[in-house]
Amino acid sequence: MPTAADDGFLDPRGIQAALLSSDGGGGAQLRGYVPAHPEGVALVLHGGAESSRVPVSWWRLAVVRMLPFAHAIRRASDDRVAVVRLKNRVRGWNGMRQDPVLDARWAVERIRRLLPDVPIAIIGHSMGGRVALQLAAEPGVSAVAALAPWVEGDARRPGVRTPVLLMHGTGDRWTDPRRTAALARSWQEAGGDVRHIEVDHERHAMLRHAELWHRTVADFVTGALLGRERSA
Repeated sequence: MPTAADDGFLDPRGIQAALLSSDGGGGAQLRGYVPAHPEGVALVLHGGAESSRVPVSWWRLAVVRMLPFAHAIRRASDDRVAVVRLKNRVRGWNGMRQDPVLDARWAVERIRRLLPDVPIAIIGHSMGGRVALQLAAEPGVSAVAALAPWVEGDARRPGVRTPVLLMHGTGDRWTDPRRTAALARSWQEAGGDVRHIEVDHERHAMLRHAELWHRTVADFVTGALLGRERSA
């Protein structure tokens, strides 16, 4: 697959077609919006299950739940950022297989090949948040937002200049907001650029204060990728 920097230069439509192509992912796919000259890429990751080999469809609730975040980021960036959602091959984390990590690495590598100098922000919910925290230190990743994340001991602390947003509802009974708070403290004490937000009485689905979630994430991604933030 040629990159934008290769002799086989791709025009903007060619970059979009190659980025969103269903080839090569083994069932993992990207969908979204790619402007002619993106100044950044927002990669949006959905949630899943601890163990499941069931294939994922674009209409699964965990996948659809991330669509408003993608729309909010696009609006906040004034169409200057490519916003792509990843659909995993299967629902589960699946122990040592770490299937969603493999899918997200595939997506990041495709983005880097096609847009090698463009910064990437990763936004993930629940299991997708765990994936985002694993990839926080990857080359090309310039920002990470983990929403109601499934926090385990495998999070990789990014460099001190990589901004991180950790956001969790205090009423979440599916993933533990206390673990998110502890991770935030640890990374902050290590000098990281970490913003931790607790959403009062919010549950795992992020529906009670949906506008707050969407606006906060969109402003964070805009600030990280474009060097500015919109006013609230």
